[in-house]
Amino acid sequence: MLRAIWKGAISFGLVHVPVGLYPASRETGIDFDWLDRRSMDPVGYKRVNKRTGREIAKEHIVKGIRQEDGDYVVLSDEQIKDAYPQSTQTIAIEAFVTAAEIPFVLLERPYYLEPLGRGDKVYALLREAMVGAGVIGIARVVLHSKEHLAVLVPTGPALMLNTIRWADEIRPQDELKLPAAGKGVLKPAELKMASQLIAEMTVPWQPADYTDHFSEAIHALVQRKVAAGETQQVTPLESAPQSTRDSNVVDLTELLAQSLAGRRPPGGKGRPGGGKSGRPAARNRA
Repeated sequence: MLRAIWKGAISFGLVHVPVGLYPASRETGIDFDWLDRRSMDPVGYKRVNKRTGREIAKEHIVKGIRQEDGDYVVLSDEQIKDAYPQSTQTIAIEAFVTAAEIPFVLLERPYYLEPLGRGDKVYALLREAMVGAGVIGIARVVLHSKEHLAVLVPTGPALMLNTIRWADEIRPQDELKLPAAGKGVLKPAELKMASQLIAEMTVPWQPADYTDHFSEAIHALVQRKVAAGETQQVTPLESAPQSTRDSNVVDLTELLAQSLAGRRPPGGKGRPGGGKSGRPAARNRA
């Protein structure tokens, strides 16, 4: 059962699409739990004061940003949210580009987006308009107190959000010793044979053809131990239930018309109708 890890809205001009965010990937490798060999109790991570070595409760932990002189600026969750309030619950589309313009190296983590409340129609409108134009959206979103750049991608009936790395997070290639580009250092015969080998190995992409051999071997070992009765009982620790709150928004034709009428060319400063932040002074919601 999928659970929404975030609820908010896609901002598309003056139109808002209420959505829930769901993980689209899952870990299928081997996840080894830590156990106390003496009692078979689960072993967890402790929050420890590094100076005293004592464990501390979660409510006593605050977020601090270290300064160059060694001092810290301490920020509460409320202060962090208030510093950038418009984006904490918004996937703000800033531009549309073709998918080929986004290098694979930037891709990070995929999520599904599901319409909430009365958002089905405007969700479908945005999806079909993007498919028709052959584009994906470039957006900003705040997840877990961190702003991410992301791409909004129509995939079948779904809109997917894939966080992407900021450009300055990719190390420059000039830190590596790489051979010069071009064919000058290669013999024609070598290049011809390599091209033939690549042609022979080129096949249509079928994700199901590739599996995790290490995980398969470990699972097989586990099954053999289960069959042999080599198991230990572990009392699980219950986790607290997670509560979420629905978000509701929408209306269409007029908002789209207003968005088009007030649109500035790319590179313009701010947005029409906004204050210093460039955000619209007010949003229509239903």
